[in-house]
Amino acid sequence: MDKREQFGGRAAVIMAMAGSAIGLGNIWRFPYMAGQYGGAAFIIIYIICSFLLSLPIFLSEGVIGRKTHQNAIGAMKSLAPKSGWRALGYLSVITPIVIVSYYTIVGGWSLEYFLKSFSLNFGEFVPEGWGVLLFSTAFLGISSLIVAFGVKSGIERFSKFSIPLLFVLIVVILAYSMTLPGSGKGVEYLLKPDFSKITGKSFAFALGQSFYSLSLGMGIIITYSSYIRKDENLIISGAGTAVADIMFALLAGFAIIPAVFSAGIEPSAGPGLIFQTLPFVFGKMGEVHAWIGVCIAALFFITVTVAAMTSSISLIEVGVAYLIEERKMKRGWACLLVFAVVWALGLVSVFSSKAFGQIDAFSSNFLLTAGALLAVLFVGWKMDRKVVQDEITNCGSANNGMFPVLYFLIRYIAPIAVLVIFISNFVL
Repeated sequence: MDKREQFGGRAAVIMAMAGSAIGLGNIWRFPYMAGQYGGAAFIIIYIICSFLLSLPIFLSEGVIGRKTHQNAIGAMKSLAPKSGWRALGYLSVITPIVIVSYYTIVGGWSLEYFLKSFSLNFGEFVPEGWGVLLFSTAFLGISSLIVAFGVKSGIERFSKFSIPLLFVLIVVILAYSMTLPGSGKGVEYLLKPDFSKITGKSFAFALGQSFYSLSLGMGIIITYSSYIRKDENLIISGAGTAVADIMFALLAGFAIIPAVFSAGIEPSAGPGLIFQTLPFVFGKMGEVHAWIGVCIAALFFITVTVAAMTSSISLIEVGVAYLIEERKMKRGWACLLVFAVVWALGLVSVFSSKAFGQIDAFSSNFLLTAGALLAVLFVGWKMDRKVVQDEITNCGSANNGMFPVLYFLIRYIAPIAVLVIFISNFVL
């Protein structure tokens, strides 16, 4: 069996976890969610939810991983042998495999649009078919190869390179977006709260956005936390991840929404905003100066592609860690097996947009919420309080004053938040 690796330090931990969090949810989902549910008012609620509700869930999963230094299934076997709680471990491995099977398709769209951006000939958006299979396979192959290099040489090294790059790229796009005529209305939309637009949906979807964006309920935080050394501060790692995730989401919003307003397009265009609406914006830029349209389009879609890849490698690593530690496989063979399983599962979504939507809805509505709920209930009600306290406070050397508040949030508030997300998926 391969020797178990660990992240090199606090910066490496935050970069890797931020990589799992910063993804299509920030670039693809956040701008249109803000556009649909209240602009600046939605953003304020989203930030509050991230720290008060989603961060405690993040820490719960972190406690499980860091306490055991094992993959998700091994962790639950160790903490709750011969009990039904082991279901959390199995769910935490199954969920990311299901998610990455369709997530790589969106990554494939991003890769395809990056190549098309050099001619600004995007054509009609085609969500399924043989072309999608080609690009999603390439995207999955690159992601799997990065994971095959290991925790330090693969995931950590890629995260240290890609996360700063993502921030630089999105800032460049933002700077250009602000120069477009009419972009000021987009900036005002994102900065001036209109609380009259706030409804029950706004609260529920802001909470859901922070939940999904931080990779909760996917087994990723359990797995990545198992690579964190005992002397690292779990709260700082979690808070650093949340801050990086929020910052990137806001930058993406300010990069996209002003351009959308400049083009006279509704910011509430929905999921098609970046693959159906923005190519029109880039084409308009190209009509004035072709090279500007090409450069901005290429920068944007390489940003989307890299962001998608940082998330996909974290999803793949969950299954790989299980195969290495529980099935005694070498990392290379484990990556190959996960690649094959994900590729085969993805065929359904590649050739059916309806199936894509159904699998996405099932994952979001059931798998993620079930995983997160089991995690907070296990840490808050099943694990010994002293064990949880030792992990969060580094055996009493840090965060002592914060622990009672965090423990209250984990035991009582976080489970309610997860249930709110679950119910809102059906009644709102």
